[in-house]
Amino acid sequence: MTLNFNLLHKTICNGATVSQVIVPGAMGEYGMTADYVPVVAQLKVGVLQIMHESAGEPEKYFVPGGFLITHDNSVMDISCPKTIKVDDIDPAAISSNFEAARKAHNAAEAGSTTQAEAMADME
Repeated sequence: MTLNFNLLHKTICNGATVSQVIVPGAMGEYGMTADYVPVVAQLKVGVLQIMHESAGEPEKYFVPGGFLITHDNSVMDISCPKTIKVDDIDPAAISSNFEAARKAHNAAEAGSTTQAEAMADME
């Protein structure tokens, strides 16, 4: 299967030969391989896994959502606004940022813009 994986500002894969892609679809997680039925799907927040034909471990990306299209010629196009490799995520930074947002949310006036922004930061 051929994979094209694009962000708004850069390309992750362009014509890469892969054996399988596991996607966090809005209707559930599923794996796609060559000759998969053509489909257009919305991605939800989750981990997208790319199984390269030559590598043992999947390449994993955290995605905030996006879309994919599989074509009848075994080409898959994925478009996401941004992504980060799972291996590059710093758990300590996530915990620290979440705690700061939680404190800001609790200290803000109920229904205020500040509270709404802190809620978005926690999510």
